[in-house]
Amino acid sequence: MPDELHFPKTGFVRLKQILSPIGPIPVSKSTWWAGIKDGRFPKPVKLGSRITVWHAEDIQALFDAEKAGDA
Repeated sequence: MPDELHFPKTGFVRLKQILSPIGPIPVSKSTWWAGIKDGRFPKPVKLGSRITVWHAEDIQALFDAEKAGDA
């Protein structure tokens, strides 16, 4: 994971923290949203009308599963 030490272990993360080049998941936004619809990626949490976040633990678990070859 690029910048592995800076990815939060708990709390919420925004989409730009999840997708590469900054984040650990190397997919485009459209692929990410399609994956959420298909159930491949974790569902978001809406904090407000314009604020969408994900639980950092869910993203870390997804990344670990992909790294282990489970996903």
